[in-house]
Amino acid sequence: MSEQIIKVEGEFIRLQDLLKLSGLCETGGHAKIVVQNGEVKVNGEVCTMRGKKLRTDDIAEFEGEKVKVILT
Repeated sequence: MSEQIIKVEGEFIRLQDLLKLSGLCETGGHAKIVVQNGEVKVNGEVCTMRGKKLRTDDIAEFEGEKVKVILT
């Protein structure tokens, strides 16, 4: 299991956008499907809200890969 860190400007990043930006999902459609199917965890809990707002130190996990959010 690996963890990458994504630095983003702004107040938050939506879950589906983080999945695309990190490369865990190739398209927004793919991100939508995996989130709605309950395949993604946020901070250790299954999340089915693709528009969930993630903030600094939130961690999204999909297929054994973790992405940590750092907002600047």
